[in-house]
Amino acid sequence: MIRSVVRGMGAALPRRIMKNADFEGMVETSDEWIAQRTGIRQRHIAADDETTASLGEAAARAALDDAGLTPADIDLIVLATSTPNNTFPATAVDIQNRLGMHHGFAFDLQAVCSGFVYAVATADLYIRGGLAKRILVIGSETFSRILDWSDRSTCVLFGDGAGAMVLEAGEGAGSIADHGVLAASLRSDGTHKDKLYVDGGPSTTGTVGHLRMEGREVFKHAVGMITDVIEATFSAAGITAEDLDWFVPHQANKRIIDASAKKLGIAERKVVVTVDLHGNTSAASVPLALSVAVADGRIKKGDLVLLEAMGGGFTWGAVLLRW
Repeated sequence: MIRSVVRGMGAALPRRIMKNADFEGMVETSDEWIAQRTGIRQRHIAADDETTASLGEAAARAALDDAGLTPADIDLIVLATSTPNNTFPATAVDIQNRLGMHHGFAFDLQAVCSGFVYAVATADLYIRGGLAKRILVIGSETFSRILDWSDRSTCVLFGDGAGAMVLEAGEGAGSIADHGVLAASLRSDGTHKDKLYVDGGPSTTGTVGHLRMEGREVFKHAVGMITDVIEATFSAAGITAEDLDWFVPHQANKRIIDASAKKLGIAERKVVVTVDLHGNTSAASVPLALSVAVADGRIKKGDLVLLEAMGGGFTWGAVLLRW
């Protein structure tokens, strides 16, 4: 059977690093307060000349280099983002042009922090359906553009960045031993919309708006929803937590990551954590964490890797793949 196999990973981060201590003169907070409640120590903040498109392009080029491929080898670009360069056209088309790619097709996918997981699952369907052989899956965000910098409950949480993955059609026997995407489970529930949203948009206020979040409500739902979708993915693949080599969760809050892993019975040594370095980068979170773990040699060929994310909507999902 056809499998969507990972060929390369890449990442891009803005030049500016903003430490927790940098907030102390802006809002009523401290390095200790932020780190204790979230696990975040720093985040990258985009300069005026750094955008979702430019960061996405840089991550895409890094992933292509890692795969030993060029833009000419790619059939499709799927960009997961909630912070596009323009309302339209899709920022994926902008990245396509920046790469000098004038064939194939490209589109944006909007599922907030779950965006990259949704995008990988979507790309897998395009490959297995025969509509594309090689796909660039990108998560790129500039959440600093939609933050209310006077709101200490949200402005300290988010950062900017991009990560990218090259998926390629391969062959498998249809077993758990195959390389590539093995199973996925996606969910959403719009009744939770007002718990994490942006208070603006073209059809409502005619403005970009700012991010608003009921932090305690998000935390309350997160662990249960994450556990639900991961257990569904385990069931679809016929595995248990013990079979995993690595768990790469959405990097939103260290306490959510720890609680989810504990509830699922995933050993702490198998959990990839980069929230301390990047903060919450929404759709860029999972590919950035993946890129770090691949670059430092933790994730190796043959490893069984679980990706998971939850975001505004609420949306949530998991993808299981063998490297």
